[in-house]
Amino acid sequence: MKTMQAVVKTAAQEGAVVMERETPKPGPGQVLIRVLAASICGTDHHVYVWDEWAAGRVKPPMTMGHECAGQVVELGAGAVGVAVGDLVSVETHLACGICYPCRTGQAHICEQVSILGVDRDGAFAEYLVVPAQNCWVNPAGTDPALAAIQEPFGNAVHTALATPLVGRRVAVIGVGPIGLMAVAIARAAGAEQVLAVDLSAWRLAMAEKMGADAVIDASREDAARALLELTHRRGLDVVLEMSGSEQALGQALAACANGATVALLGLPSGPVRIDLGNQVIMKGITLLGITGRRMFETWYRGQALQASGRVDLRPLITHRLPMSEVAQAMRLLESGEAAKIVLFPGGV
Repeated sequence: MKTMQAVVKTAAQEGAVVMERETPKPGPGQVLIRVLAASICGTDHHVYVWDEWAAGRVKPPMTMGHECAGQVVELGAGAVGVAVGDLVSVETHLACGICYPCRTGQAHICEQVSILGVDRDGAFAEYLVVPAQNCWVNPAGTDPALAAIQEPFGNAVHTALATPLVGRRVAVIGVGPIGLMAVAIARAAGAEQVLAVDLSAWRLAMAEKMGADAVIDASREDAARALLELTHRRGLDVVLEMSGSEQALGQALAACANGATVALLGLPSGPVRIDLGNQVIMKGITLLGITGRRMFETWYRGQALQASGRVDLRPLITHRLPMSEVAQAMRLLESGEAAKIVLFPGGV
């Protein structure tokens, strides 16, 4: 097929267009994937609405999307590790392989990283070309929608397991899709107590389904006070910060026990002010900046958590839509009453 349907950010403005583009060809070491499912994340929404971050990073025209799964249909010269017919998920951070982080086992923070749907054409399309080494082969019969959300699950795994959780009091701040995944991981990892904080009643109800012991609606009560009460004034041992909110981070730090660890995945919209002296230094708090997934250590951990039956991601797939309905999908995301929305290039 010479052309394909794709969701394209055609100009530096809000929205995107479903249009025909040339079908890519795999080069040396690459594979051509027929995309079966592609899920939407917050980054895609940034690009779609064309906020300040997107305007400073993305260069139209570009095919959107990155979280995806599909079937390998063609191998470029020298491509190894996958076979035609494999159902693969895609690690969408393409590392250079030669910078210092890459050569010291930290490719997830590659200095020259290129991200699908941000820096190069992405996965909201019928076909996608990626390096063979970025493919993760799923067991035969895996639901493509479930395979498509393995990458964001990796973000949750990386964040949650950055510090020991067994027997510890854990709060997940911001229970969007990745926060909801983190709730399930903390529960599976043996946390003594798993607490969830958000502003959305719908998301908090989902957090309870995913294993939270208690939830706090920060729009209705003081989150720091509630967290301290729920931990019997002992405070939190671990915070998994997924919201990017300055206020939420401050409340979480106030509720931390001395020596706690705060893993930060949520991206703030601008600079954040915290009481560094009283809430971090004097309490001996460890702050961990988290980005992406460890390639591919995190993928193996995530696979093991699901294979054990202790983490079930299926409840998080709340909507399945044809790729042509991307505008409707973005509205659903904005409504706050959706977890993972999965697009299907070939129709649902």
